[in-house]
Amino acid sequence: MATKQRDEPLGSVVVTSTPAVCGACRSSRTTVLGMTLTDGTEVTFVSCRECEHRAWVGPDGELEVDEVLQRTRKK
Repeated sequence: MATKQRDEPLGSVVVTSTPAVCGACRSSRTTVLGMTLTDGTEVTFVSCRECEHRAWVGPDGELEVDEVLQRTRKK
């Protein structure tokens, strides 16, 4: 699978303009950030300002927190 090259250095946080709704309460009051994890996985972090639910969404769907932490560990 080919990955697109980003201009930002690894670990940079980029605010995206993609609107998102919370997966828990369906509120549109969310903060959305594009991130590249340490292992190179590109994810979208969605944080709800209404219910405080947080999610990391990768190419294959939502990632569990444990998986995000595993992918961000330095080897």
